[in-house]
Amino acid sequence: MLEPGVEMVFTDRGDAGRQLARKLRYLAGQPVVVLGLPRGGVPVAAEVAHALGAPLDVIVVRKLGVPFQPELGMGAVGEDDVLVLDPRVVDGTGVSQADLAAVMERERAAVLRRAERYRSAHPRVPLAGQIAVIVDDGIATGSTARAACRVARALGAARVVLATPVAPPGWEQRIGTDADDLVSVSTPEPFFAIGQFYADFSQTTDEEVAACLARAAREHPAADPDAGAPADPGGDPPGTDTEVAVVVGPVALPGRLTVPERAAGIVVFAHGSGSSRHSPRNRHVAAVLTEAGLGTLLIDLLTPEEETDRANVFDVELLAGRLADATAWLRAHPATAALPAGYFGASTGAAAALLAAARPESRVAAIVSRGGRPDLARPHLGAVRAPTLLIVGGNDEIVLDLNRLAQTELRCQNELAVVPGATHLFEEPGALAAVAELARDWFSLHFSPGGRTGSDGDGRT
Repeated sequence: MLEPGVEMVFTDRGDAGRQLARKLRYLAGQPVVVLGLPRGGVPVAAEVAHALGAPLDVIVVRKLGVPFQPELGMGAVGEDDVLVLDPRVVDGTGVSQADLAAVMERERAAVLRRAERYRSAHPRVPLAGQIAVIVDDGIATGSTARAACRVARALGAARVVLATPVAPPGWEQRIGTDADDLVSVSTPEPFFAIGQFYADFSQTTDEEVAACLARAAREHPAADPDAGAPADPGGDPPGTDTEVAVVVGPVALPGRLTVPERAAGIVVFAHGSGSSRHSPRNRHVAAVLTEAGLGTLLIDLLTPEEETDRANVFDVELLAGRLADATAWLRAHPATAALPAGYFGASTGAAAALLAAARPESRVAAIVSRGGRPDLARPHLGAVRAPTLLIVGGNDEIVLDLNRLAQTELRCQNELAVVPGATHLFEEPGALAAVAELARDWFSLHFSPGGRTGSDGDGRT
């Protein structure tokens, strides 16, 4: 029931969905898939899907409640092992790592059970290249919504729109960059709980969710991913270009995975301090590699929360561990499992790449360092086995000396390429193009069957 003194916004979830649909009219006629968050978000999403003439599906996420205060969310887990944590809540409540792990394990199991229940009759609607409109009946902390956005990106959505009937003022800051567009009907104040803005906020059952999905499937039978699908002819997997969430331990790292058809290998980028996977320099190099038939994974090795602690930015051991875990993730990914892998590291990212490659279990095929700081991995340089190209600007004198010293300590095949007139960031005309061409040629050579070396003899991941 509506609390005294609170202005009602919605009669029920159906009314909320119809009001929200009017806010989303601008998406009509575009390649949209509407995704409800079970359970309460699905009846709202069903109205949106009906109004837009779009297929309806679900994304299953579960809140991670603080053990001794379950209504307080410290994060969320979702399908495809996506994880979102709120370190402020975790630290502020003193939840131990053991308790956190137990809650995560329990809720991940619940995600799997619920997803299996919903998808037994209605297979997942493909999201590759589509606009994913994620709908919930309201947003409070935003953890479950953020997890859902990351799932959609991992499934290949070209754009993510997060839409809700009601949210607290300032909710956009809570979501951050996990969604491309944010749409709400109302952001009332004061905001204590989602239910206070509904006259009828009774619990949605699994049967109601199933009924919504069945009704939407009848309206959009073409949403069945198996309807009219051509037979798989075998051979090389198709090309891939999508946002991904790389799950490593308790965190999910955002990345961009691009794999051309018949790729010769995959290059993981490790950026330096103060940069990100959106770095125009790394993206330029990645584009040159892709054009040459090489796959790329541009990834942030730290979460946004972790980056606020500058000590993490220079924790080369932590970064190297994340890089190794991302390589293991590629080993399990169907688009990259059969490809040799290499590292492209810049500045401190180059140190992380060398340290990761020095691990006994590493099987990377090649490394390229751009303006790297190999001195940060100096105790381990002798253990690197992958062929290593060190690229330094001719006017970057201090770093050039560090790389010359590193050459004397590397025991693997290595070369030092000096770009004349270039400084540390290779901002001079033609300097970055030279870096990209050197990297392309190095990876192409060492990804070829005759050019691979490594701990297992072929450098494959």
